Amino acid sequence: MSACPMSGEHQLELACELSATMAAIHRRGWCDGTGGNFSCVLQHAPLRLLMAPSGVDKGAVRPEELIVVDGQGGLVRGKGRASAETLLHLAIVTETGAGAVLHTHSQAGTLLSQHHSPAAAGAPGSLRLEDLEMLKGLEGITSHATVVDVPVLANDQDLQRLSAAARPYLANAPHGLLIAGHGLYVWGTDLAMARRHLEIHEFLLEQHWRRLLLTALTR
Repeated sequence: MSACPMSGEHQLELACELSATMAAIHRRGWCDGTGGNFSCVLQHAPLRLLMAPSGVDKGAVRPEELIVVDGQGGLVRGKGRASAETLLHLAIVTETGAGAVLHTHSQAGTLLSQHHSPAAAGAPGSLRLEDLEMLKGLEGITSHATVVDVPVLANDQDLQRLSAAARPYLANAPHGLLIAGHGLYVWGTDLAMARRHLEIHEFLLEQHWRRLLLTALTR
């Protein structure tokens, strides 16, 4: 975590950590432009999320520019507006007990979310990952001899409907899911774990599309 001009309170320390995490994710090209959205649970009762405002460069958000939203996605503190996708963050937090949710628009995540998009309305698609050592970076997995299926949901601009569609699959998802043509959502018990899961998923997605390409080239 980079040095932060604020200290002393949990919110300010978390704001510094989230700001530094977003900057690191931006440097890796996973949230170009104004893409991506990122949140941490500030408190559970009542539920409060600390997150970046919508429509800004996530790589340049200072700790004091982060906003706080409530359990319905309404702005509690700060300037700007909450992303409509806050509703999906809230669904993930309430269904999984996550302490942080990170959403990226990487090339690999966007490409593969379309490639494995749902074949029929109302049913998710799936991206299967198996027999890879890096799977052990996902909490709860202890062997490469593992199969995980990442849910791939159809995109929907109605975030209430999209969040409702996601809820049944969150508990058994491997700390991540894809939205077709959109990108990757990951989560973890805290921000450090969510960032670890993001790095693992992005590695696995990159490896997957390269393997698909290699297979096509060697036929």
